[in-house]
Amino acid sequence: MKKIKIDIEQLNKDLPVPEYKHLGEDAGLDLRAAHDEVINPREWKLIKTGIRIAIPQGYGGFVHPRSGLALKKGITVLNADGVIDPGYRGEVGVILINHGKEPFEINFGDRIAQLIIKKTPLIQWNVVDNLDDTKRAEGGFGHTGVK
Repeated sequence: MKKIKIDIEQLNKDLPVPEYKHLGEDAGLDLRAAHDEVINPREWKLIKTGIRIAIPQGYGGFVHPRSGLALKKGITVLNADGVIDPGYRGEVGVILINHGKEPFEINFGDRIAQLIIKKTPLIQWNVVDNLDDTKRAEGGFGHTGVK
């Protein structure tokens, strides 16, 4: 598997850089909380991660929820997928929302989300009068029914 190098600045040296929990098996790198916080039910907060990254042109960073937090606590990323553009150089933050019934306590260093780096090609639109036909055509939003 080809690796890409991404520059990272650790704003807090007590936090490890994002890492794969299971190297070679995971798609996402764990993002950790750089501060303690409590998120009450139906509340959302920006949680800082203590890092700044320089994503190369042609790539984007996408912040995804952690499935265990979503299933067990009702915690997810409010703007999933959060997008980190290649030109952004500020501290990476994660907007978490509590859909659960209890306050959710975040401790310094807790894994709160996962970062996936993906290729993002530049798009050049080709304006046409009509699109080609497909079998699906305009069907969408549940048009195939529930089985």
